[in-house]
Amino acid sequence: MKATTALITGASSGLGAEYARQLAARGFSLVLVARNQEPLEQLATEIETQHGVRTEIIAADLLLEEGLDLVESRLLSEDRPIRVLVNNAGFGLPLDFENNEITEEVRHLRLHNEVQMRLSHAALQGMLARRAGTILNIASVAAFIPRSTYSASKQWLVVFSRWANARYGPRGVTVTAVCPGFTHTHFHERMGLAPGEEGVPNWMWLNAEQVVAESLRDAAHNKALSIPSLRYKFLAALARIVPGEITARVGERGRI
Repeated sequence: MKATTALITGASSGLGAEYARQLAARGFSLVLVARNQEPLEQLATEIETQHGVRTEIIAADLLLEEGLDLVESRLLSEDRPIRVLVNNAGFGLPLDFENNEITEEVRHLRLHNEVQMRLSHAALQGMLARRAGTILNIASVAAFIPRSTYSASKQWLVVFSRWANARYGPRGVTVTAVCPGFTHTHFHERMGLAPGEEGVPNWMWLNAEQVVAESLRDAAHNKALSIPSLRYKFLAALARIVPGEITARVGERGRI
């Protein structure tokens, strides 16, 4: 991937911050997007000091129309083109759908699907005109395991990315659905789960560095689907042939 500019949503921590670090190490300038300004400023200072690349900050709530419009406008800029889009912003909900606030379920679906669709649509305008670009949609191995609306939203990203990669790949734009398994980030803590409370054995955990490095390598090879680590490639393949009632019970463990 030619060094230019990457835009990353949910960039203030976890996988988003790791994408920023690894892309900066490859020489990319960055546009960092998240709701809160302060952690973005801290990350930008760290990256500029370590890698000497240019960073921009957009503090925006993507669930607000004005915030989403701001990021869409940046993606559509012809003067400052975006070569890589990392659609990473997201959050999780408890699996007991019937007890969740429906307004939170709607917000969850909108952020994981509508927002990523709209940002991908905006990014494609310039990428297709330049016949060069990469879009990474951060999904989850949960796309292959029934896990309430989280699984459903991630499966949408996988199907969309596979189709988009087949359609736009020949025109120079790679679209990759990234499907990590359990990964050490702050995602679980924001759901109220302290380390060790997820009920997941140690061997199932990945680190953010591995997930990001493997997904960037897969995208560079024009793959529509990236499932980091052999263990999760095996589990995803197994989930396709195991009866749904069994995978649903498995899906009750932890948070992916």
